Amino acid sequence: MENNQINYIEFRAKNLDEIKKFYSKAFGWIFTDYGPTYTAFTDGNLDGGFEFTEDDIVNGVLVVLYHKTLNIIKNKILEGGGTITKDIFSFPGGKRFQFLDPSGNELAIWSDK
Repeated sequence: MENNQINYIEFRAKNLDEIKKFYSKAFGWIFTDYGPTYTAFTDGNLDGGFEFTEDDIVNGVLVVLYHKTLNIIKNKILEGGGTITKDIFSFPGGKRFQFLDPSGNELAIWSDK
């Protein structure tokens, strides 16, 4: 994987069973569940996931970039005027954090290291 490329797209969903049925039937996406509140998908080209939420969905897409060294890219984001919204945390497959760019768009960066 290359640093700083879009690697994963994460959506929010009110009903994971319904969303899996829709995207499977409409587009042929294949899903893997990771507990009751998260399901990942592949469309054969790009990977992504759906996170369950009961909140109103305002911006339902989270673009996830990859970087080998989270602390290095986190510092660059802060130096460039970004704001950390979720500090580095572990998840199945690696670690990640989320941030807002200067315009308020939320993105995430993950690493398998």
